[in-house]
Formats: sequence, C-alpha cells, structure tokens
Amino acid sequence: MTKGRSPLGRGLGALIPGAGVPPAAPRAAEPAPESGLLDIDVDRIDPNPEQPRRRFDSEPLETLADSIRQHGVLQPVVVRRAGDRYELLVGERRWRASKAAGRKTIPAVVSDVAPRERLALALIENVQRHDLNPIELALAFQTLAESGATQEQIGERVGFDRSTIANHLRLLDLPREMQGDVEGGALSVGHAKAILGVASPERRRALRARVVRDALSVR
Repeated sequence: MTKGRSPLGRGLGALIPGAGVPPAAPRAAEPAPESGLLDIDVDRIDPNPEQPRRRFDSEPLETLADSIRQHGVLQPVVVRRAGDRYELLVGERRWRASKAAGRKTIPAVVSDVAPRERLALALIENVQRHDLNPIELALAFQTLAESGATQEQIGERVGFDRSTIANHLRLLDLPREMQGDVEGGALSVGHAKAILGVASPERRRALRARVVRDALSVR
C-alpha cells in the first residue's frame, strides 16, 4: 500500500461526532437519548452486513477479550438504529471480544448514518488500523466502485492514490485459489502482480506453484 497520504487524516471522529470520545459514566436516572453515547446490550447489536473484513483471528480476539475483562471497553463502538435493534458500523472486534468476555453491554455512539455509508465507514476504520488483507481491500473497493464511485473518489475517501486502488482491484483478476494465497500470505501483492503479467492461465498456475514451493522472491 502507498505511504503517500495517511488514510483519512482527520480520523473517524471528524465523520462521526463522538466516535473518538471515551465512554462516560452512565446516568441511570436520565432517560436514554435518541442518539449520542449509550450503554447498549451486546445482543441487541447486529454486525455490519457490509463489513469488508472477512477474517477475525481467534487469538488476537481472545487477547482483546482478556483486556476487556480487566479494563472494560475503553473506546465505544459506533452503531446506527435499525428498527428496535442496532447495526454495527465501527468496532466489530471490540463487540466480538466483549461478547467473548461475557459483557452484557457495550458503550456505543449512536449515529444517524445512511445505509449507503456503512461500507465506507467500516472500510475507513479497517484501513486506519491496517486490519484488512489485500483481497479484502480489493473487494471493498470493488463494492464502492459498483455503487458508482470512481477510483479517484474511493482514493479520496480512504487516503490512497488512484494507482493503489487500481492495483488492488486488479488482484480480483486472479483465480479464486490464488486470491486465497494472497489472503493467507502465501503470495505477496508483488508476486500477484508478476503472475498477472503472464497471459496464459496454465503458466500462471505453474508460476504460482513454483513461487509457493520454492519460496521465490518477487525479484
């Protein structure tokens, strides 16, 4: 990924008021507001259906759950109202870890975000935390492109230049098996770009097998 611009330098707090505010002590005597910071039952929150991250490793989640057991949730998640429930926008790792830690509630910022912005917000958070592998990024960029955004507009949202967006989208021209290699780390993005430079599907498969078998460098 490019290091030219920092992904969305203003941070999520500039897009979602209160997203970066630490949770305040709850005031039980006051009625729950329609928006702002609340303590919400974890079972009333549903994951973002457009979450670009597809892999949540169990070991880091358990480490986070242990921290939450000891110290609580130090940064609220961000949700939107969805009928009588809530839909998660930002903070799925914290929500999953809170459930694993046995918490009944989690501090959450309730924000009035349009459904079409769900993917963009989740993508921005994951990019800022470097939580997405190249294929997850590519699939998220593809979804944004299918919604009508140009590569330049996608880059402006997440802080990448247009060529970085284009290079990630090109990874989706790989067969699904090789996309899995990139997700799992068996092939680097550099390896993938070299393989994509070969026109013949048979030669691509042979090159992929040799890279994996012999641990070849991109050079």
